[in-house]
Amino acid sequence: MKIAICPGSFDPITLGHLDIIRRAALLFDRLIVAVLVNPGKNPSFTAEERLDMIRRVVRDIPNVEAECFDGLLADYARLKGAHTIVKGLRAVTDFEYEFQMALINRKLNPDTDTVFLTTSSQYMYLSSSMVKSIACFGGDIADYVPECICGEISERLSKRKDN
Repeated sequence: MKIAICPGSFDPITLGHLDIIRRAALLFDRLIVAVLVNPGKNPSFTAEERLDMIRRVVRDIPNVEAECFDGLLADYARLKGAHTIVKGLRAVTDFEYEFQMALINRKLNPDTDTVFLTTSSQYMYLSSSMVKSIACFGGDIADYVPECICGEISERLSKRKDN
């Protein structure tokens, strides 16, 4: 069985993330969307909230599941029996960072390779940070996040502006 991991913070998940997840799901028998729990960051949504949103968004993709993890991605991949890490690339600047991470993960776990999927052109500019900025100022994020979680994201982030 070919198992892959698609890691990220997904704070929140965007249509760009979903595009990469859907395409990766076609390449592997099992795809684990892994929500990184990083105590050094201050996310807008808890790990449990992000996990819940992802699960609702990928509900229709039978070979995709979502989990949280902390620690080293290379160790998590070994634990899950995954030999592939899937990362989406938007631009050359993404590549530099992701290439470094791929080399480190390969050094830490020689049985794991990283596969890069280039973003679809309509999502080249899209990031969770951009979505959060738009929502914080009351802008419409419907074109950037899955419909089933759009209201929830807008409500949460527009409240942050008021505090």
